[in-house]
Amino acid sequence: MTTSTPAYFSAFENLAMTRTDSGVLTVRFHTDGGPATFTGRMHTDFPRALYEIGDDRDNRVLVLTGTGDRFMTDIDGAGLGDITRPANWDRTICEGRRVMQRLVDLEMPVIAAVNGPVSVHSEYALLSDIVVAADTTVFSDFPHLTFGIVPGDGVHIAWEEALGLNRARYLTLTQGSFTAEQAERWGAVAEVLPLDKVLARAQELAEQLAAKPQLLTRYLAVTLRQRVSRRMAEGTVLGMALEGLTAADLAHQQK
Repeated sequence: MTTSTPAYFSAFENLAMTRTDSGVLTVRFHTDGGPATFTGRMHTDFPRALYEIGDDRDNRVLVLTGTGDRFMTDIDGAGLGDITRPANWDRTICEGRRVMQRLVDLEMPVIAAVNGPVSVHSEYALLSDIVVAADTTVFSDFPHLTFGIVPGDGVHIAWEEALGLNRARYLTLTQGSFTAEQAERWGAVAEVLPLDKVLARAQELAEQLAAKPQLLTRYLAVTLRQRVSRRMAEGTVLGMALEGLTAADLAHQQK
């Protein structure tokens, strides 16, 4: 394994990356070193980062986590641009489809270390092969129904796969939330731990996987994600088109 630090490690302002000698790459979402606020820049950067991560054979296992006491709870809606304009939504669809497909098609195991509440892009965590969550974690989807748009960007697929169809539909329609303990009972989370134990446990699991032959772990990931990869390829095209239609309608609704 190379000892040099790849240039992409420092190329994305909201993604802090570190890698152990064994090939465990930890990617931490942040804003100015603190808890992450999801922005247009992050929407653009994350799919690009996933391409670089997947193309680098020195990455054997990926750990995704947030900063501080939350995974991701804030969003800069204005920073995403005017979502009622088709030309802007075209870029959103392009980036949104790429981030979902690249995440589920990464040829390495992915472990989420969910360090507290996640109300923005909870699918990033729930699509991971192993989810370790803090006992303070609450999963929800704040932006879509709050903004008045369909959650068609992949969160609908992730929730259905992780929670089951009827429970996911109920929680989506009611804009409900669920705790880490509930998610563990439902099979969406593997382990629930105190906050200060979560990242270390995720990295411990990652090191165990990194010690296995790389071809084994690469193709375990591919094999175990065939269904969700197929669903994501099929579901985000229509889902994001309908999300864009509801976004465009925002400009024409009665005030």
